[in-house]
Amino acid sequence: MMVKREKYLQDIRPFYDEDLIKVITGIRRCGKSVLLEQIIEEIKDKTDEEHIIYINFENVEYEVIGNYKDLNKYVKDRISDNKKYYLFFDEIQNVDKWEKVINSFKATLNVSIFITGSNSDLLSGELATYLSGRYVSFKMLPFTFKEVCHLKNAKESEYDSLFRNYLIWGGMPQRFRFDDERQIRTYLSDLYDSIVMKDIIRRFKINDIDLLNRIAEYIMTTPSQTISVENLVKYFKENDRNVAKDTIYNYLEYMCKAYLINKVDRYDVRGKRILNGKYKYYLTDLGIGQVKNISKKEQLCAYLENIVYNELVYRGYDVKVGTFDKGDIDFICLKDGKKVYVQVAYILADENVVAREFSVFNNIQDNYPKYVITMDKFDFSQNGIIHKNIIEFLLEE
Repeated sequence: MMVKREKYLQDIRPFYDEDLIKVITGIRRCGKSVLLEQIIEEIKDKTDEEHIIYINFENVEYEVIGNYKDLNKYVKDRISDNKKYYLFFDEIQNVDKWEKVINSFKATLNVSIFITGSNSDLLSGELATYLSGRYVSFKMLPFTFKEVCHLKNAKESEYDSLFRNYLIWGGMPQRFRFDDERQIRTYLSDLYDSIVMKDIIRRFKINDIDLLNRIAEYIMTTPSQTISVENLVKYFKENDRNVAKDTIYNYLEYMCKAYLINKVDRYDVRGKRILNGKYKYYLTDLGIGQVKNISKKEQLCAYLENIVYNELVYRGYDVKVGTFDKGDIDFICLKDGKKVYVQVAYILADENVVAREFSVFNNIQDNYPKYVITMDKFDFSQNGIIHKNIIEFLLEE
């Protein structure tokens, strides 16, 4: 069964015939190719297959297209009239200097162009120079829990067990082909190796692969934590490894660019400014993190926080971690000029925990919505603060 990624399709549809280049980015294997197939199926309603050119640059069939000149020849050899052509280039970062030919196609041909890539550098550097202001971008994530429920055609009685599985093994689409945990772990481990090798080591010419893997393991086994480069330097020094701050900073940035992790700013609520130096890192997919977490204890509250972060990003919010003089609030979420505050906990086990989680809002003196999200099924809403069960939150419209 294929899940129609309707949310992304809704965002992209208005641009099907616009001359703006449609750029879709996201972690490797999150479903970008399938999304292109779904777009192509919709576009077939308005044109014939001869006017649709699709190239997946991870397919060995297209290895002969190594640079922008090869791509230019391949496409122009297939254009035979002045009707609009729809060009789909999947994982285009594999083509050397691809930006030049994309700009040329846009300037000289009657085309609508869609490109995907597994690295956020797709939207910087050369592309920004060649196509400044002439593209629209869409960041794609693995399946949300709601999409998983659609995939599985799940009944309400199955939500709890399905969520437990999602909490541990994440939402990478192809992992749902497997039911056995060993097979899932093998698939996700191979995917992690592919991301590290193709999107980090080769792209950024990493020499110290062991250090990269150790930093990745540290981040992935401590998700949803505030981390500073100075603390990582200290951590490695305690483990008999001297590492320069710049090296750690660069490796973390490379992991972010490959969409393995996401760096989230901490925002001083009172001072109304971004705090530099310490950031929170969230995993794009908990399942990929799980392959690095063989011997360590599950951190269920951190996993819940990570899932809520990804869901908020999926819903289009700009998400920051809120900081006060005393303590933090998990998320300050901005969208369309409005604000939402979110606190995440595992369970509200007793009155002290309830007081602690709800009291973080005492420092906020505005009337924007405030939420506490937990695993509890009983409603603890109070004083205008809305309590939500996480499954209900993930399944709502």
